[in-house]
Amino acid sequence: MKNWFASDKIFNSLYPKPIQEVAEKHWTQLEVARKSAAFLAVSPDVKVLDIGSGSGKFCLTAAHYHPQTFFYGIEQRANLVELSTELAQKLQLANVSFICDNVANIDLENFDHFYFYNSFYENVAGTQKIDSTIKYSDELYNYYNRYLYKQLNKKSPGTRLVTYHSFGIETPPNYEIVHTDYNEFLKFWIKV
Repeated sequence: MKNWFASDKIFNSLYPKPIQEVAEKHWTQLEVARKSAAFLAVSPDVKVLDIGSGSGKFCLTAAHYHPQTFFYGIEQRANLVELSTELAQKLQLANVSFICDNVANIDLENFDHFYFYNSFYENVAGTQKIDSTIKYSDELYNYYNRYLYKQLNKKSPGTRLVTYHSFGIETPPNYEIVHTDYNEFLKFWIKV
């Protein structure tokens, strides 16, 4: 059986060409996913949510390396949710599930820990977009960040969050950085 997790190039070959073309800018690298998942998968019973899961790469990688922890990805593009679900079956990962919805429709109380690869950033004018299937605007960027901030603020102490290439505006002040990596682009937070 092929080791799909041997390199980003090999893993990205699972995707159709248009998905591969935006991989470097929009999908989590395997090493970042491994490090992030190790921080988030603190016990088998936790539920980890990837906010804006895109092609599912973080969840698929995390589920592969932490088979006792359940990973969820929320993504508003139905084609990416369908593709991610198909890949989970192909990779025989039973501990991952993808939700097709807008994050603003989800109650984060149903999840324990979170991964956030600046999913809202493509709403900012002049940034590279994944595709043209959804509406983009600076207003949405601000709205989503405020929503996530409020939801994270309601979580109990001990909640873990990993942000990657984030400006931190979605993170309430009661979350402390306990570790950084990749020149501080990757941040590991715990709510106090």
